[in-house]
Amino acid sequence: MDRLDAMSVLLAAVESGSLSKASRTLRLPLATVSRKVAELEAHLNATLLIRSAKGLELTAAGRSYVTAAKAILEQLTEAERAAAGEYTEPKGDLVVTAPVMFGRLHVLPVVTRFLSAYPDVTVGLVLTDRVAHFVDDQVDIALRIGALPDSSLIATRLGTVRRVVCATPDYLAANGIPATPDDLARHSVISSESASSSGSWTFESDGTEITASFRSRLSVNTIDAAVDAGLSGAGLIRVLSYQVVESVRNDRMRIVLDAFEPPPRPVHLIYDKRSRLPLKLRAFVDFAVPRLRERVAQAALPDRIARPHCR
Repeated sequence: MDRLDAMSVLLAAVESGSLSKASRTLRLPLATVSRKVAELEAHLNATLLIRSAKGLELTAAGRSYVTAAKAILEQLTEAERAAAGEYTEPKGDLVVTAPVMFGRLHVLPVVTRFLSAYPDVTVGLVLTDRVAHFVDDQVDIALRIGALPDSSLIATRLGTVRRVVCATPDYLAANGIPATPDDLARHSVISSESASSSGSWTFESDGTEITASFRSRLSVNTIDAAVDAGLSGAGLIRVLSYQVVESVRNDRMRIVLDAFEPPPRPVHLIYDKRSRLPLKLRAFVDFAVPRLRERVAQAALPDRIARPHCR
């Protein structure tokens, strides 16, 4: 029995909560996962896991063993990284994830410059609008837009983006400018959200959250399609400010209902907390943070006071 391999399988089962989930994470047959755990228990002559309808529960011996196994595997990983040179020079593979549109517009240019500066590092850039998980998706660093839950991850703030409602000048001239969120009911609205939430938008007034309902004339499943539909004059769209900043600056789109905007959303670069960061990860953080902060600042729209209103 390969005890290190069995330890890894046991930890995957404990972290995922079930043997079947561990088999999917590890890409091993369920029978193999079950056998490795059973062999480890037989080797130790101790029961580590109790299988119940609620999932897996650790016994007292299991809790003690898992704590020790984690420490052993972390030390092994550190030793392998040091031997591979990850702590002496930036080298190896990095997986970076970001929202699709922000990643294409802002993260990708930074990544390509990083690759030119560090030829021994390879980057896998995963652009997705779902929240990628560090362990399950094997992510090293992620860009997130919005409030972050409490976690052990390290978060570096890059700036903020606004959530804005806008339309073309021609649409507003023909249909009027909504003065309050309630006016959305009388406008053509383009929704780019899920069907369950496409009939309302949330705003804020004097610190109080308000919800405005509407009938979506057009529902699309990507932000790019919503922006294109808005630029065609089909109606009002609600997007993050960086997604329409050039169109607003060129007066192809105009922002409305800005007095009712919710607070800006923070933008963070986050990565796992470790006792020693691989140099490739530290190099990327040091390289990307100032450049992404600059790009977020450049993509910001003027504040409400400075921004001209539609007439």
